[in-house]
Amino acid sequence: QVQLVESGGGVVQAGDSLRLSCAASGGSISTYHMAWLRQAPGKDREFVASINRYGTNRNNAESVKGRFTISRDNAKNTVYLQMNSLKPEDTAVYYCAVITSGTYYTPSGYAYWGQGTQVTVSS
Repeated sequence: QVQLVESGGGVVQAGDSLRLSCAASGGSISTYHMAWLRQAPGKDREFVASINRYGTNRNNAESVKGRFTISRDNAKNTVYLQMNSLKPEDTAVYYCAVITSGTYYTPSGYAYWGQGTQVTVSS
């Protein structure tokens, strides 16, 4: 069974950048579309970005378009989220997940959640 471990979160100021990593073990993620989601305090978990299994196509939530970029290295069994121009409203726990239903563009189900990594953006 695939296990995912997110890392790279931290406390930054508005306008700063962070790069999150999601390392997989227990199996290859090369055959899966992958996604990043986030959950802010008191809010539902929301979609952030997704990438197809080949790393050639991506989709971003409107709130992060132009600022966040998802990528993957199947040889390293790792997915990344480059976050630039961070805003206080980006503060959340960020999770990566395998997309198990839908498409990479419109995922409808996820599995193998990691434990998440906290991103805090101060103004």
